[in-house]
Amino acid sequence: MRERLHPLDEFRAMRTLNDKGDDAETIAAVFGTTAAVVTQRLKLASVSPTLHDVYAADGMTLDQLMAFAVSEDHERQEQVWDLGNHGYTMAPRFIRDRLTEASVRAADRRARFVGLDAYVAAGGSVMRDLFEDDDGGWLTDVALLERLVDEKLNAEGERVGTEGWKWVTVSRELPYGFQRGLREIDGTRPELSEAEQARVDAIHEEAGALEDEWQDMPELPEEIEAKIDALDTELASLVERPLTYDADELARAGAFVTFDQRGTLLIERGYVRPDDEPQVEQEPDPVTGEVAANDAAIEPSQPGEGSRPAHPAPSDDSDEELVKPLPDRIICELTATRTVALQDAFAQSPSIAFAAVLHAIVLSTFFLASRESCLGISVNRAVFAAQAPGLKDSPAAKAIAERHARWRDRLPKSDKEIWDALQLLDGSEQAALFAHCAAYAVNACWEPAPKYDNGRTSAHTIARRIDHAHVLARTVGLDMVAAGWAPTVENYFGGITKPRILEAVAEAKGPQTAGLIEHLKKDDMAREAERLLADAGWLPEPLRTPVIDDPADDASSLPAFLADDVDQTADYAVAAE
Repeated sequence: MRERLHPLDEFRAMRTLNDKGDDAETIAAVFGTTAAVVTQRLKLASVSPTLHDVYAADGMTLDQLMAFAVSEDHERQEQVWDLGNHGYTMAPRFIRDRLTEASVRAADRRARFVGLDAYVAAGGSVMRDLFEDDDGGWLTDVALLERLVDEKLNAEGERVGTEGWKWVTVSRELPYGFQRGLREIDGTRPELSEAEQARVDAIHEEAGALEDEWQDMPELPEEIEAKIDALDTELASLVERPLTYDADELARAGAFVTFDQRGTLLIERGYVRPDDEPQVEQEPDPVTGEVAANDAAIEPSQPGEGSRPAHPAPSDDSDEELVKPLPDRIICELTATRTVALQDAFAQSPSIAFAAVLHAIVLSTFFLASRESCLGISVNRAVFAAQAPGLKDSPAAKAIAERHARWRDRLPKSDKEIWDALQLLDGSEQAALFAHCAAYAVNACWEPAPKYDNGRTSAHTIARRIDHAHVLARTVGLDMVAAGWAPTVENYFGGITKPRILEAVAEAKGPQTAGLIEHLKKDDMAREAERLLADAGWLPEPLRTPVIDDPADDASSLPAFLADDVDQTADYAVAAE
């Protein structure tokens, strides 16, 4: 009986022929297989000889050997294999993760932004996995990739700057709320010429014909997919052209240049900083017809207190026949009296009060420095002293941005028209808009209390804020795991100490699991903790909502009229006719 060759002997035999100059097709003919199989076998033959010996002695499986073939660094291969002596389960996925941890996936936003062709042309190398779908592989020269990202991003910033903007901010990742406090100017989309419109119609017709022809096919041929992609690209270049802006507005506004999670260039144009706003001349007083001047003699008074001067100003008998403007003090006193009366009437009209507060916070949320409301109410947005990476792209941040965009498109462009527009909304719509605007004021942020009292915040104030945030979280049923948060090296483990990492793993997976990574260095320990807790649903204490034993003791109990959420709130949201 003839015994079959050990796979390792076959790998080595193929490598011997390859070293002699035979190509994959020639070797495939000798062994009666395909060139693709030969390429894979040659890759397996390039693994460390030490690991070959382990495989020959049946110390590892073929799947494990294939996982080691993803890297050509024999020393690193052997280091990863030695981890098995410390109790690690040497699953193929674990091996691949360890061998590729110092590289960047081709699907990474940075790699997509630069492009694999540009990276390779600059001298970069790509590590591929011939045995599994690797989604394009891994880029091994991280320093080169970072340099190419900066060069391309800065070049795009310079190109946008030639459009005439006053300033251009270039950033790899714009923080959440980057446009806060800025006024967005309106632009117009250039009209298509007759020739361009004709081409758009032709593209639609051609794309429709292709869709009708291939709609019953389970898979499109590559040439058809390429043709459809080309049509989509051409159509986008015709339809999605940059907006044009007023020259004066363009000269005082700026733009942000970055790229998104798909590696697509993202340009946010047309934002005006408060310091660049044109100076508005003070309007004449509607009563006197004169420009109001600062009157240092007028002091605020409380309702019911006398505000007449102890010594009235002497009258000028010679001017008795002239109708002079009312004195400033008289106007202040009369309007103060009217304000108190209006406050009392306002308090007795809950539906109108709701509409007025909604009007005020809509102006504060969608219009910068609007003065169209007489209510001293605005949305004081939470200020983040520090932001976790990727906050802008979190599911919650995207949901808020999409909701804001929907309301912005629906509301009038002028703040003078907002009041009338709000009256056209039904009760549930008003309540939904109210909740959206009010949400910006929610602040559950902890911050280090100043050593000395600054009159703004203290440890007690911060603690009370966090306590009420817990009440609110319980009321709305906040679930940070469902919101998409999971501990990673970037957002948690990379910024804490080793004992804290071990504590987290022990709490989520048990002390025995924590003991398996106790010997690792900090960086390796952080990466292992991320892997172990990926699907554990574990949260660090600042993200947890404390559970109370007796719901009756919770301050989150709602009044009866709010117990059914929006449906009941809507009854109070109907604006006055």
